[in-house]
Amino acid sequence: MSRRPSINSILISVFLLIQLIVAGCGGKQAIQFEPVPSVPVKKKINPLGYTIQVGAFSQVTNAIRLTENIERLGLDAYYFRHEKGLFKVRFGDFANREEAETIAKQYVSSGQIEGYFIVGPDDYALASIRTHGTDALGTEIVKTAENFIGLPYKWGGYSPQTGFDCSGLSMAVYHLNGINLPRTSAGQYNAGMSIGLKNISEGDLVFFKTTGRGVLHVGIYTGDGKFIHAPGKGKDIRKDSLSNRYYAARYAGARRYIR
Repeated sequence: MSRRPSINSILISVFLLIQLIVAGCGGKQAIQFEPVPSVPVKKKINPLGYTIQVGAFSQVTNAIRLTENIERLGLDAYYFRHEKGLFKVRFGDFANREEAETIAKQYVSSGQIEGYFIVGPDDYALASIRTHGTDALGTEIVKTAENFIGLPYKWGGYSPQTGFDCSGLSMAVYHLNGINLPRTSAGQYNAGMSIGLKNISEGDLVFFKTTGRGVLHVGIYTGDGKFIHAPGKGKDIRKDSLSNRYYAARYAGARRYIR
């Protein structure tokens, strides 16, 4: 005689099926989202350590090529547009300068890179809060995000060829300012301190429930009710308004990581 499956086994099967289906803008593979609490607990956000910076290219294609070569070595790398219009590449998160120097010299010896510069914790905008306060850091985060406007969006991850997905953009912007932000939108949401809509400041992250499956989209607040984000496939990174009917209906909250 056949035995009916138990209630517990049915629930487990349904749970596993959901985990396989659900995916967010953080990558191609299914993401196991953390529960979205109504009042999330503030997790410790570690400052970024020592990073290797290479290149100073006038043509973005050269920065793209170098970024791809570094990623083939199994390292997370990203390029960015410097204030002077040059494109540079950064990669790594090393505990100390000696470790970063060792890796950089190995790559020079193997011909992977030519010259390099070690970026330390004191070089990031995060260090500015010691003398200029947290508002200065928020302003720098916005300035960094503005340099990415115009890059195209790519679903399921970020690529130097096609731009950033929503959480890849926010992670890169925060990394460039010395803050080691999680990679996925769910991770970023659960790591921050909840901020009311009336108290959002420059540099905070704003989140949206775009599919009814929890927080799947994130943007960088720039002030005056606006935010910078990677809006969707086939669209460039741009600035939008929180009062836009689409985003207002899907708004899930704001998070702050330093102040």
